[in-house]
Amino acid sequence: MASYAGAICENADVPLQPDDLLILLAVSNSGRFTSAAESLGLNHTTVSRRIAALERALGGHVLVRASGGWELTDLGLRAVAAAEEVQRALSELETDDDGASRLSGVVRMSATDGFSAYIAAPAFARLRREHPRLSVEIVAATRRASQTRSGLDLEVVVGRPQVHRAEAIRLGEYVLGLYASREYLAEFGTPSSINEVLKHPLVYFIDSMLQVDSLDAPRRLLPSMKDSLSSTNVFVHVEATRAGAGIGLLPCFMANLHSDLVRLLPEEVAERLGYWLVARPDSLRQPAVAAVVGALRRATDEYEDRLLGKT
Repeated sequence: MASYAGAICENADVPLQPDDLLILLAVSNSGRFTSAAESLGLNHTTVSRRIAALERALGGHVLVRASGGWELTDLGLRAVAAAEEVQRALSELETDDDGASRLSGVVRMSATDGFSAYIAAPAFARLRREHPRLSVEIVAATRRASQTRSGLDLEVVVGRPQVHRAEAIRLGEYVLGLYASREYLAEFGTPSSINEVLKHPLVYFIDSMLQVDSLDAPRRLLPSMKDSLSSTNVFVHVEATRAGAGIGLLPCFMANLHSDLVRLLPEEVAERLGYWLVARPDSLRQPAVAAVVGALRRATDEYEDRLLGKT
């Protein structure tokens, strides 16, 4: 650790303070001085002053402004790697009496509504039983992977992402199917072909606001269906379909939980979509983030049959 820290400031005249590296790590995790200050119990001015001192010690900028907050420069990436070594050394000293490691800190991630509710939330509940000092924040959003990831440790997106300075990890797949309520079918009839489905209204995402290409692709199967009730939230899709607003294009793992919904033409409409996890390499090296990633991978594997509509 000492050699790493020395390597990044070998030309600096100002001594490097390990505490300043930890402050940079907090800013890197949140993307904002205010959030980092809150997590560290400091004020915004102190964080700003310590980052400035760190930059003087290193002889260059460690942060640059981006649209979503602060991003690390190449020098900042090297400094964060050193900060992680400092944090790892400290965490090794923080053990319970029986020698068990105590993960702590806040991990913030974004994920789609359905994934957040049915996979991430239960996974994190189990993880916190083992590590009660660990906190997880979930931003529910259906969008493409960010190119900056300011303020986020992890993102779970639909479809293989095109990202730079980040790693993309495939978690698994889920299936979209056509569903209608029993009452709707009793009133309007059960379609026996795609051509008959096309005569019914569709419940799905708002076309003009959909950012994810993979979620837009299933519309090619239903080119002439008129939108009935559209929303950016998949839970609204499910409840609107249950209420008889039309035929919903729904994740099977959510729709199959409701006995009042009937799946239509499962052999013809079974669109497979992938869940991918995106994170910066420096985030993945943090013990708390690594534990969250492991929990998500295990939970997705355990949920596979339901994700694929098999149960």
